[in-house]
Order: sequence, then structure tokens, then C-alpha cells
Amino acid sequence: MVSIMRVLAAALLIVPLAAGCANGGDGPVTLRVLADSSLTEVMSDLTAVYRQSHPHLRFRLRLDGSQILTGELDEGDVVITADTASLRSPDEDLEPARTVARNSLTIAVAPGNPLRVRGLARLADRRMKVVFGPSTGPLGRYSQEVLSRAGVSVKPRSEEGSARAVLGLVRSGQADAGLVYITDMKSAGAAASSVAIPAAQNVGVVYPAAAVSESPRLEDATAFVDWLASAEATSLFNKYGFQSP
Repeated sequence: MVSIMRVLAAALLIVPLAAGCANGGDGPVTLRVLADSSLTEVMSDLTAVYRQSHPHLRFRLRLDGSQILTGELDEGDVVITADTASLRSPDEDLEPARTVARNSLTIAVAPGNPLRVRGLARLADRRMKVVFGPSTGPLGRYSQEVLSRAGVSVKPRSEEGSARAVLGLVRSGQADAGLVYITDMKSAGAAASSVAIPAAQNVGVVYPAAAVSESPRLEDATAFVDWLASAEATSLFNKYGFQSP
């Protein structure tokens, strides 16, 4: 009789545990998104809007320079960089990429432009403390292309890890000028000013997004990448100053 009671008690314990395991599969799914730091503000809006129609999803954002993020693909489900060169990985690493937005560069200077910077040629003045993005990343490559088009040679005081880092030095007064993405200036507010770069000297910045092939959430990751190229997502990119893909 005692043994029968023990069996029944064990069975009662097993049922709730099994039910709990079954329900666990219906819980929220977390998508890990690796995105270039120039997308900081817009990514918050994009993920919030997408969740309205996909309530089972949660997002974990990792924002940094593209050259850093592409070395961490095993830690993400989706990656969004600021150029196509950064996504040149073996086919087994990434699914086909989709262009989701575009951008261009501008010269960030101190509020009110006290040094009277009028164009790229002024950056060649060795008395100017100029900072660039890393030569191994999108911003650095775009910056050199812009300078080459203008026929200007500039030796920067330092190379920073991202556009936000460049802008931070200008905002704090540690640098006189730096090349950043136009959309970054929105985050600076009154703490920095910008000097436009003529269209003939500027570059077309491209943002490709791709799902990581080895992601255990590949279906959700691919669907999110597809949505990022949609009209709804494009309107949000436009809100933050990005150009349509």
C-alpha cells in the first residue's frame, strides 16, 4: 500500500514538470541584433514597431563599429553594418543581405563652427585636431574616399572605433573636427555643428542587413531582415534622416 502511494505521489510531481516544459517552448524568443552604432536611435523605434505585430519576440541590441561586430557573428542572429565590404564572409556565415538604408558624410565641428571650417581642405591644416573612424572599418574607408575625391590629404590625430566616438571627441572639445555620418548629427543636438560636404565629393553609405546562418532563430531573423527593407521600416529610417534603400 505504501509503495502504491509513493508511485502516485511521484506521478503527480511529474505532470506539472512536463506541462511546464511544454509551455516553455511557447515563451518569448530573443533576437540578438548586431548593429552599427550610427543606427542607435532608429533601432529602438524599429524593434518597438516590429514587436507590435510579433509579440513573441524580444530584442537584444549590440551597437558598435561594424568592423567589431562582424567579428562577433556567433553572438548574433542579425547583423546590420554600414557598408557591404564588412559583410564579405563565407557563405555559411550569413544569409543573403538586403540593403535597408543609405546615408552620407558630413564634417562635425564645435558648436557655431568657431574655427570657420568651410570644407574638407581646412582639415589638412596641421594645427587642426582632426579625428576619423578606424581605417579598418566603414567610416574610415568612406572618409578616405571623400578626401580622395576632394584631392585633400589629412593626417588625423586619432582613429576612433565608431562615428559616435568621433562625434563624442568633437562634442567634448578634444577634437576640432571629424568626419561622421549625417544622421549622427541629430544625436548631437546643440553640442556640435556640421559643415556640409558637396555631393560631388561625398559618398553613398549603404546599410546591408543579413541573418546569421547558424542562428537557432533563423526563421525569425530572416523575417526581421525582410521587414527592415519594407516601406514601413523605411519610413522609420527616413524619420531619423536616413535615405531610402
